[in-house]
Amino acid sequence: MSPADFLLTGQWVLACSFLLSMALGAFLHRTHFCTMGAISDVAHSNSWARANQWLLAIAFSVLGVAVLSGFNLIDVERASAVSNRLTWLSDAVGGLMFGAGMVLSSGCGAKMLVRLGSGNLKALVVLLVMGISSFATLKGLTAVLRVNTVDQWFLDAAFPLTLGHWLTQGVGLSIPMWGGAVAFAVVMVGVVLFTGQAQARETWWVGLGIALMVCLAWLVSGHLGHVMEHPETLEDVYIKTNTNRMEAFTFVAPVAYAIDWVIYFSDANKTLTIGIMSVFGVLLGAHLSARLAGAFRWESFANVSDFKQHLLGGVLMGVGGVTAMGCTFGQGLSGMSVLSLNAMIAVVFMVLGARLMFLYQSWSIDHHGG
Repeated sequence: MSPADFLLTGQWVLACSFLLSMALGAFLHRTHFCTMGAISDVAHSNSWARANQWLLAIAFSVLGVAVLSGFNLIDVERASAVSNRLTWLSDAVGGLMFGAGMVLSSGCGAKMLVRLGSGNLKALVVLLVMGISSFATLKGLTAVLRVNTVDQWFLDAAFPLTLGHWLTQGVGLSIPMWGGAVAFAVVMVGVVLFTGQAQARETWWVGLGIALMVCLAWLVSGHLGHVMEHPETLEDVYIKTNTNRMEAFTFVAPVAYAIDWVIYFSDANKTLTIGIMSVFGVLLGAHLSARLAGAFRWESFANVSDFKQHLLGGVLMGVGGVTAMGCTFGQGLSGMSVLSLNAMIAVVFMVLGARLMFLYQSWSIDHHGG
C-alpha cells in the first residue's frame, strides 16, 4: 500500500468510527440502554426489561462476530479483548471496582458520555476523574501498583483464550469454532425467555441494534483498518488503534486518550484513534438526540455528599476499568462478543461489584439515613 493510500484508509477508518459512534450515542440516549440500570432494575424491582436487552445484545453480537469470522472478514484471535493469558485476578478485582464505581456514578463510561451530551454536569466531573485515574492506571502511579500486585497472578495458555478455542483446544471437543458461539447465544436467549419478561418487541430490537453496532465496530477496525503491509515498516497493522489490535467499543482508556489528545493537541505524536473518535462520537450523537427530543437540560450536584459519591465512583471506574481491561461495554459487550474468557470473568465481577454496592447503599440508608 502506498503512503497516500495508507493515509486515506486511516481517514476512512476514523470517519466511519465517528459516524458509527454518533449512531450509538443517539441510540443509547433514545433507548436508555444501561447496564448499571439493568442491574438496578433486577435488584430493586425484579424487572428484567433492560437486563434482557443487554443479554440479547450479547447473544446477537456473538452470532454476528461468528458470521464475520466465518467469512474471514475479521480475525477474532487478534481482537484487543483476546489474549493467551488469563489475568483472572486483575479481571476480578478490576471488575469489582468498576461495578461498585458505576453504581456510585449512576452509570458506566458510555452512560456518562450520554448524560453529558444531555447536559448533566455531574457526568463531566465523573468523566474527567475517570479519565485521569485510568491514565494513571495505564502509565502512572496506580499502573505500578497494578503491575506489581494483581497482574502477577495469571494463567498462560498455548491458544487464544476464547470459549471456542478453549472448547476445541483446551477441552478437546470436536466441534466447529462457530458451534461454541451458537451454543452460547442460545443460552443467552434461553435466559431471556426464562425471565418471562421478553414479550416487548422493543427489548429484541434494542438488543439487535446494540449488537449490530458492536459488530460494525469490529468490521471497521478489523477489516477496513487492517493493512497487510505498513508503507514504512512493512508490518501487518491495524491502523488508528491504540493497541495495534482489532478494537471495538470501550469507554475507559479511550476517555483518558481523548483527554491526553486535547491537552497535547500541538504534539504531532498525539494522533486521533478509533477510541478517541468513539468518545467524541457518542457524546455528539447523544447531544443531537437530546436536542431533537427536547430533552437537553443542565443538571448539577445536589449537595457535597452527591459530589463526593460521584468523585469516588469516577476513580473506581478509571482504576477498575483499566485493571479489568475494559468496562461494561469494552468487556461486557465487545469482549463478550468474541467470547473472551477474560471478559466473562470481568463481567461476572462487575455485576457482583454493582450488587454489593447496592446492598451497601441500602444498609447505609437503613442505619444512617443516607
